[in-house]
Amino acid sequence: MPTDKHASETGVTGNQQPKLATVWPGNPYPLGASYDGAGTNFSLFSEIAEKVELCLIDDAGAESRIPLDEVDGYVWHAYLPNISPGQRYGFRVYGPFDPAAGHRCDPSKLLLDPYGKAFHGDFTFGQALFSYDMKAVRPGGDDADPGTPPMVDSLGHTMTSVVSNPFFDWGSDRSPLTPYHETVIYEAHVKGMTQTHPGIPAELRGTYAGLAHPVIIDHLKSLNVTALELMPVHQFMHDSRLLDLGLRNYWGYNTFGFFAPHNQYAANRSSSVAEFKSMVRSLHEANIEVILDVVYNHTAEGNHLGPTINFRGIDNAAYYRLVDTDLRLYKDYTGTGNSLNPRHPHVLQLIMDSLRYWVTEMHVDGFRFDLAATLARELHDVDRLSAFFDLVQQDPIVSQVKLIAEPWDVGEGGYQVGNFPGLWTEWNGKYRDTVRDYWRGEPATLGEFASRLTGSSDLYEATGRRPSASINFVTAHDGFTLNDLVSYNEKHNLANGEDNRDGESHNRSWNCGVEGPTDDPEILALRRRQMRNFWATLMLSQGTPMIAHGDELGRTQNGNNNVYCQDSELSWMDWSLVDKNSDLLAFARKVTTLRKTHPVFRRRRFFEGEPIRTGDEVRDIAWLNPSSREMTHEDWGESIHKCVAVFLNGEAITAPNARGERVVDDSFLMCFNAGEEPVEFVMPNDDYAQEWTVELDTNDPTGDADQVVNAKAKVSLPGHSLLVLRKTM
Repeated sequence: MPTDKHASETGVTGNQQPKLATVWPGNPYPLGASYDGAGTNFSLFSEIAEKVELCLIDDAGAESRIPLDEVDGYVWHAYLPNISPGQRYGFRVYGPFDPAAGHRCDPSKLLLDPYGKAFHGDFTFGQALFSYDMKAVRPGGDDADPGTPPMVDSLGHTMTSVVSNPFFDWGSDRSPLTPYHETVIYEAHVKGMTQTHPGIPAELRGTYAGLAHPVIIDHLKSLNVTALELMPVHQFMHDSRLLDLGLRNYWGYNTFGFFAPHNQYAANRSSSVAEFKSMVRSLHEANIEVILDVVYNHTAEGNHLGPTINFRGIDNAAYYRLVDTDLRLYKDYTGTGNSLNPRHPHVLQLIMDSLRYWVTEMHVDGFRFDLAATLARELHDVDRLSAFFDLVQQDPIVSQVKLIAEPWDVGEGGYQVGNFPGLWTEWNGKYRDTVRDYWRGEPATLGEFASRLTGSSDLYEATGRRPSASINFVTAHDGFTLNDLVSYNEKHNLANGEDNRDGESHNRSWNCGVEGPTDDPEILALRRRQMRNFWATLMLSQGTPMIAHGDELGRTQNGNNNVYCQDSELSWMDWSLVDKNSDLLAFARKVTTLRKTHPVFRRRRFFEGEPIRTGDEVRDIAWLNPSSREMTHEDWGESIHKCVAVFLNGEAITAPNARGERVVDDSFLMCFNAGEEPVEFVMPNDDYAQEWTVELDTNDPTGDADQVVNAKAKVSLPGHSLLVLRKTM
């Protein structure tokens, strides 16, 4: 609420002179525009500003400028009674334009609120968005010195911030709080997941409301998904280069509004906040958590030749990491042109305020941090003791939600898998690479495959973390789909307009004999088997599994492993595959149910390789060669070995359940053959089991099998296949 009861009348300046507006001093915190039911408090941080104007935009696009005369700790602020949700606004910041000193203030630019909760309109790319003479830039040149800005007003060419209504009826909403060891993550794109689904009304396709539709929720529940990880939904910009090529920034890793849900994903763009909240509420009712893929490492403003839309014009040197020897230029640890500067307290504040806002106001359940190593860089090196980690650790709100790191960036020393602090889980890139290599038959992969299958203790145990710290995945948005992983050896990205230079070239993929589409029934059968192998391996590994949307349907991107700019059928889920690939979908549902039903596949603690009781012969885990003898050091070191069996003892689960009760499960034997030829596996002796029942067979299109196998019996396992047996006697 406003604190000054003695309102003053302050004149408002602008191209059109409106009537006098009531302006109270207001408060420096919270930052941004905060509506309290009677009026709105506006505040903006800028250490370099000499003057700041709040600009109110009416329905006709006319501007009224209000000087912000109150400044506390470099925060400029005012309270305006009777300003209510829906009011469009922006800021103009007056100060030095001196790129050589790192400053780029340009009052001709209507700047978006870094704390804006909603935005209106679109960008019109042209001179008005840029603080240098675009005609003076040489094609292909860097032109680090822009000269004097041409002072072309951006009003009418840029988006505007919008005062948001904070009030919403959440009812009895609460977070599912699913424990990590029970979590199954499904990575999805709001538009890609819903755009072509025939069961969603046309007006809701591609939207938050579409994602909350019962047909989507039912599909997720059928896969036993407990958490929906959404690709970026913070308000983002489409790059002018892509728009010129007829493309769009489909993935959304180009944020400028860290508090606003992307309004192009709303059925009604003017109610994006309420629609997002309704989506979260519906997913929570289905016991599905919502995790956001967030991009706090860079912004949409790009490098020194990018547009001026907010941070650059507000306080360039505070918000961005600049090159020490040339402050005109930006450090780029992200491959996008700039890097945010989390060493600055107000940038850290923005990140933490944003995270808290999405938890407390939008009710999300966790975050996946894109290129998280960038946030951990203090001077240049990645530092696990950085201020960002300290703030997260002590924050009573952010520290209690799921925190997932993409533990790398593109800078030197940026690959940090296994090195994040104890609160964090990580996308385990080593799991992805190893599992891919193993199933394509690469030599000398068996030992590391065993480590990845059992939770990657070599990466996480020493720092006190559990198997669930490993976010296991075979595919994600970045790279081949699962179908393409078994259908292409090379990327096919010509549609992206970069002459196939973009995207990862070393994909660890195998096309099974022919590049791309084929009618060969043997190759098609092998590809399907390989997809089942990946599904079974992912779901039966210790750790937290993540599914890439559409892999359960055999979705293809025609070999394009970098569809960041493809907002088309190439990237969207093809729901007609539900019928065409019903056997793969049925297998995915079967193996996720197997994981859900049996806690031995989702242990809370690492295996110890020891007997559970004195005198027992059988340990909690045992690795066996095809002859059922325990694997020796020499066996693991033999580069040509591609077969192994692993026994998981369901009676040796040492961690109790949430009520302190002992957990007892069935015991399982998993037999793997990544070689070309069939291998005969001998079942272990009676110490392990007298009788086994086949639960899963990837050589079977449906995975169904009820075959009973006795101890010491021989089972022939075809090449490129996996067999899961359950102890029944």
